[in-house]
Amino acid sequence: MSDRVKYILDEEKIPTHWYNIEADLKEKTPPPVDPSTGKPMDISKLECIFSKGAIEQETTHERYVEIPKPVRDIMRNWRPSPLFRARRLEKVLDTPARIYFKYEGVSPSGSHKTNSAVAQAFENKRQGTKKVTTETGAGQWGSALSQACSIFGIECKVYMVRCSYDQKPYRKAMMELFGGTVIPSPSPYTEAGRAVLAEDPNCRGSLGIAISEAIEEVLKGKDTKYCLGSVLNHVLLHQTVIGEEAIKQFELADDYPDIVIGACGGGSNFAGMAFPFLGEKLRGGKDVEILGVEPAACPSLTKGKYAYDFGDVAKMTPLMKMYTLGSFFIPPAVHAGGLRYHGMAPQISNVARQGLMSARTVQQLDVFRDAVIFARAEGITPAPESSHAISAAMDEARKCKESGESRAILFNLSGHGHMDMAAYIEYFAGSLKNYDYPEEEIAMALSGLPSL
Repeated sequence: MSDRVKYILDEEKIPTHWYNIEADLKEKTPPPVDPSTGKPMDISKLECIFSKGAIEQETTHERYVEIPKPVRDIMRNWRPSPLFRARRLEKVLDTPARIYFKYEGVSPSGSHKTNSAVAQAFENKRQGTKKVTTETGAGQWGSALSQACSIFGIECKVYMVRCSYDQKPYRKAMMELFGGTVIPSPSPYTEAGRAVLAEDPNCRGSLGIAISEAIEEVLKGKDTKYCLGSVLNHVLLHQTVIGEEAIKQFELADDYPDIVIGACGGGSNFAGMAFPFLGEKLRGGKDVEILGVEPAACPSLTKGKYAYDFGDVAKMTPLMKMYTLGSFFIPPAVHAGGLRYHGMAPQISNVARQGLMSARTVQQLDVFRDAVIFARAEGITPAPESSHAISAAMDEARKCKESGESRAILFNLSGHGHMDMAAYIEYFAGSLKNYDYPEEEIAMALSGLPSL
């Protein structure tokens, strides 16, 4: 069997359905709550923000949801993505572990985000939407949605978190290449942005702020809808093509992972890989350990509180039950911009609360140290976000060296780092540093949680 395990690119080999973890959870994920009433949200109220198709996918409890054929036809350009056995990395680490990674950097935008972008753009096109707005952290989601909107002829406007806007100019250029309009957030063009800038003119921004700006424009616009790149159920659903493919690829490799690892920001790439494996386990299949990895600078799963909270700074979203650091939390400007979100996806939070997964943090310098080792061994430059999963996988492989145990380790390499070279330049120059978010500041941020 080749180290590069990839089955034939024909339509019947691409997953025809998304997998919904909700169907297999004994304790269902708590529903969103209307902040004006304190009661479960009337989902129809969300139709002014999201496409009808996205709302239907958000609320379903069906185990499998059919992927529309037009979406599958487009995904054939990069799906199925390859599963690699990292033998050179195993040799460098001198470990008996079997290290595998699923590589999502083969998509047109260079990350897993395209899986959901195409699905969301299709639903908006089907509904007749003329324009969509969104937020983006490091720029992978903004790039993916801009490209998807160009396919379907929809205008796309992206509010990009200011620190990443400054750090990653080529991401901005890529969005513009596909016809997207990119605005640094916080901006002076929305009430939410102006309010933040009034308090801190040099604010580096956050995903919570950018979400507020994007939603505000939708509520004031016409024929405009909002698309989200992570966190919500329908986004996690779209990403499960990753894990569904990986399960089939492991059959070809005659192996099965002992541990599945993914980086956690809002949770989409992690859920996309982990949920199909977890679902098999919950239905009586093979046992597998599930591990989420987050930056020490933004530790929602490991230091957050499981509570209802807003998804944005301006409190425009429904309340969601999740592990959160508080909606006005603004993390340090680490280079893993896609992981700088104050809350974890409600479904992932529910899975964590039930003890079906574990979580740990990684410091920025450790992330880049291991990213460099991986790149030199495997020849792929990883994005800083994906490198959190790489670092944790390498730590697991090092444990195997100590114990002599041969475990199969699978991680999701959710995107390449070709547009993140400024971060590597800073790392080699010695100018990057670690961040620990102080306990007292976390407590202060959590003090603003809504009371229900």
